[in-house]
Amino acid sequence: MKVVSLFSGCGGSDLGLIGGFTFLNKRYKKLSFDVVFAIDNDSKAAETYNNNFKIPCTIADIVQYNIKNIPNADLIVGGFPCQSFSTVNPTKNPHDKRGKLYIKMANILKQKQPKFFIAENVKGMLVLQKGKIYKAIERKFSKQGYIVKHQLIHAADFGIPQKRERVFMVGVRKDIPLDFKFPKPTHSEKGVGKKNWISLGKVIDELELEDDKYYFSKRAVNGMKRAKNNMKRGLAQDLSKPCLTITSHLAKVSINSRDPVLLVNEKKELYRRFTPKEAARIQSFPDKFIFPVSETQAYKQIGNAIAPVLMWHVAQALMKQIKKCDRHLCIF
Repeated sequence: MKVVSLFSGCGGSDLGLIGGFTFLNKRYKKLSFDVVFAIDNDSKAAETYNNNFKIPCTIADIVQYNIKNIPNADLIVGGFPCQSFSTVNPTKNPHDKRGKLYIKMANILKQKQPKFFIAENVKGMLVLQKGKIYKAIERKFSKQGYIVKHQLIHAADFGIPQKRERVFMVGVRKDIPLDFKFPKPTHSEKGVGKKNWISLGKVIDELELEDDKYYFSKRAVNGMKRAKNNMKRGLAQDLSKPCLTITSHLAKVSINSRDPVLLVNEKKELYRRFTPKEAARIQSFPDKFIFPVSETQAYKQIGNAIAPVLMWHVAQALMKQIKKCDRHLCIF
């Protein structure tokens, strides 16, 4: 099935759609999706994308891009930028330029009329303005001719060592008799009837590193110790549990904030941030995925990405259900 990828970033969603990769010794088989067009406005993200995929990522502002130049496809996927829907900073305007990028995606759906679409965003989209934001987005997509289903999915429930919740929206064109069902979790916190959540320790090879650049200074640690008790500070992660959500500002992680960090030595009060390789693993990128950019850019791209394993499960569920449809709906 031909796929158009919008807001492609470094390619987390597209890796999940295509499949054929290994993460934590588990093989995620190749799926019957073929990305024929990808677009993003970040040249550095496109550089990473182009080092990992055969189809080059078009570098352009999607708002200004001529929809006629986008090829027809069976599936359109897009994790439209989510900063405007974040609950971390509720003062941000959900109606700003970034917040309205879903309208461009809706316009593309209207003109291209793919059989299906998949969209992804942060949890905040569901709760902002008591759900009015999400309802407006769903209504916009529905008006283009789609039955829209959504679900809040927890990354840890699908074998990813991270407590990351994201909203997935799946649209099925109204003339297609497919009642989409989201995939069932493969893991759970207590492992009852399923595998246990994957711990952070599974992706941390060495707790103590030789490179000083990853450690927080003594001054930073002392500042954390002086913080008020009711403030979330020094969020050292338990290696026996999944990590807290990692974000796009990993390069500027502070020990005196809500960012997850690692406690290397309690007696010596040694704390450090994650390396790019560790952050990529926390997001379920396989070690073979290349980030040919600076560490600052790599952190940004990793934090912004859709977790490949999570997208793989959603895409696989869609693929299985398509195959059960009447044969004329499928292109295999």
